Amino acid sequence: MSGIDVEPVDETGADDAEGTDDGDHTIEVTPTESVDERETVSVRPSDEDIEGPDYVLYGGKGGVGKTTMAAATALDSARGGVSTLVVSTDPAHSLSDTYETEIPSEPGRIREDIPLYAAEIDPEAAVEDAGFAAQAQARGEGGGMFGGLEGMFGEDSPMESLLGGPMPGSDEAAAMQLLLEYLDDDRFERVVVDTAPTGHTLRLLQLPELMDTMMGRIMKFRQRIGGMFDGMKGMFGGEEMPDEEPDLQNLEELRERIERLRAALRDPARTDFRIVLVPEEMSVLESKRLREQLEEFGIPVGTVVVNRVMEPLSDVTDDVEGDFLQPDLERCEFCQRRWDVQQSALTEAQELFRGTDVRRVPLFADEVQGEGMLEVVAACLR
Repeated sequence: MSGIDVEPVDETGADDAEGTDDGDHTIEVTPTESVDERETVSVRPSDEDIEGPDYVLYGGKGGVGKTTMAAATALDSARGGVSTLVVSTDPAHSLSDTYETEIPSEPGRIREDIPLYAAEIDPEAAVEDAGFAAQAQARGEGGGMFGGLEGMFGEDSPMESLLGGPMPGSDEAAAMQLLLEYLDDDRFERVVVDTAPTGHTLRLLQLPELMDTMMGRIMKFRQRIGGMFDGMKGMFGGEEMPDEEPDLQNLEELRERIERLRAALRDPARTDFRIVLVPEEMSVLESKRLREQLEEFGIPVGTVVVNRVMEPLSDVTDDVEGDFLQPDLERCEFCQRRWDVQQSALTEAQELFRGTDVRRVPLFADEVQGEGMLEVVAACLR
């Protein structure tokens, strides 16, 4: 067994059961003693060289704090005078909640006093708006690459059978197209990316190979039906079949842009890919697998961020002045037990990521929301 001692629950007497026959169960919650509000927190500005990486990407499983890290990094960068864009590609957007302001779907300035821009990419909307051929192929719409040929077959598009099913990752391809545009945007000196959970990020990196396969199947399809075009003109009202080459050109251009992005991701001088994890064994092991998968793409991991560590803020950074409530590792048995679990995971993480910059962010009693707390987190990431 687990070795955890569980005390038996005393049987409830008849008198205690009165008034509960209606199935209305209540839970008594004992409120904690009120905690005095801490004094104003002061965060020392960063003296870090602004000539940092062009791209900072935060990756990892869902729920480990990638959005918080991305938002804090972008805020700190913009405060240093660097024109910075923070982009979320995660469908479950939370940048708006983290910054406590509305984040647009396209890059927009969210602070007037510092050059901070933000965007939350909506993959579904990106598919609707994208102007590249993958959209038509993925959805089998008329007027696309095959000039309405898809509509002849009713609801079942021939692309689904000829391409082995609907184009996988069409929403990710559209999101990638927008992300590529933002990464190439001269307005921004630095782009910080809050990536989707692990699986989505890896699928984005696989898109060039996917497009190679897709274009090969399209060419085979064209060869198979090439001799049928003349006999089918009457079905299109006598109109000539549209020129198809621009569509393949669009696909090739998109593929080349993705390859340029991958080249940038492989350059540690331009990109810092940061894996975020929490100090638990399962999170450490999943992060190890992510790093191995990224290495298969030739993408080095520059930094590992361990979030929600039960230690005093003063052990992590000297740039923050102010009183913070911290776990009582001397008298709180629960805190001691959790700290033992975290210590084991931290030791394992240090061993697995030896040679990689490992940074820690404490577990805060307060929710990390709003610029005040984001500045504190940013100080831990320096």
